[in-house]
Amino acid sequence: MEVVHARCAGLDVHKDSVVACRRVVSKGTVHAEVRTFLTTTRGLLELRTWLAEVECTQVVMESTGIYWKPVWHTLEEGFGLVLANPMHVRQVPGRKSDVNDAQWLAELLAHGLVAPSFVPDRATQELRDLTRTHTQLVREAARHTQRIQKALEDADLKLTSVLTDILGQSGRAMLRAMVQGERDPQKLASLALGKAKRKRAELAEALDGHFREHHAFLVGLHLQQIEALEASLAQIESRIEALLSPLAEQVRLLCTIPGIGPTSAQVILAEIGPDMRRFPSVGHLVSWTGLCPEMHESAGKRRSTRVRKGDPWLKAMLVQCAWPAIAVKDSYLRARFLRLKTRRGVKKAIVATASELLRTAYVILTRGVPYQELGAGFFDRLNTTKATANLVRRLRALGYDVLITPAA
Repeated sequence: MEVVHARCAGLDVHKDSVVACRRVVSKGTVHAEVRTFLTTTRGLLELRTWLAEVECTQVVMESTGIYWKPVWHTLEEGFGLVLANPMHVRQVPGRKSDVNDAQWLAELLAHGLVAPSFVPDRATQELRDLTRTHTQLVREAARHTQRIQKALEDADLKLTSVLTDILGQSGRAMLRAMVQGERDPQKLASLALGKAKRKRAELAEALDGHFREHHAFLVGLHLQQIEALEASLAQIESRIEALLSPLAEQVRLLCTIPGIGPTSAQVILAEIGPDMRRFPSVGHLVSWTGLCPEMHESAGKRRSTRVRKGDPWLKAMLVQCAWPAIAVKDSYLRARFLRLKTRRGVKKAIVATASELLRTAYVILTRGVPYQELGAGFFDRLNTTKATANLVRRLRALGYDVLITPAA
């Protein structure tokens, strides 16, 4: 087998140690040496020096949790680094050990058999950390909101049946008053603001329950947690805006896509970056995200059509954005969803819509142009003959004779 990299190394990365195998081909002879290094800063610098002694050009490691990141940051200057998917570089069964893993990685890299994973630059990684933390804090705030609802239901207060958002201005004013000791339903209902004033009678009835001191303690505790999370979210959002200020135009262009807002655009740029040249094609990006069916075929039969595993943060966000996108009337995305829903069902149709959103984002970031609506009649215009035949068939099934005459 042809040797692609004559001087390379394979690293089996763990939490406290790195097993390294440097592989050098000289005059047709392979020289392999294995050593173990600590993952402290001093140990990683020793690893770097040890690899530089034989002038290694390429280094491969597996993406093991977050333990590969310090090794990557230490070696990214001076070496060509390859991050491998552990599923793609499995060792031969029965020969599993740290030394064998390092040697196996070096052997695969030497012959060019390792497909590199996408690793964004340092700025994109920092932005990704912020957007993911933002998502986690939003989820945590939602959990505390659900716990407040649970406490209210336990006290037989039906506030959630009257107010759409119990953490709006009206809801918070009532909750704070109850925490401070107010129990009169009429006085609590008088705290309603805005459109909620029209529901004072309903609010008074909904707030007539058995709210005890125990419930006040729990609701107050969760309100404090929510307010602290909101303050943290404001800090994260301001930092994200500062980091994305050079990419303000890309954010604006992404927001032209139906269903995509500023927060969604920030997540897209954080997960895939603004430079689409890192992906050979739009199909590679969709596959990397996990929004396409996996390939599992044997004896001419497809065994599975489940979506692939990919970036869970980007995938979940795009599926969430697909729902408002298909709600836009007379739009291409809605027409596409309805066509697929008939044949494949709602779940597959919404995942396909999320995939279409990602494809659109790829084109926009590549060409630097805003979204262009194709309209609900795009598929009819795409194949007029087929659309006409389908309509004629439906009319005949209803008992009509159909005569098609071209318009003047």
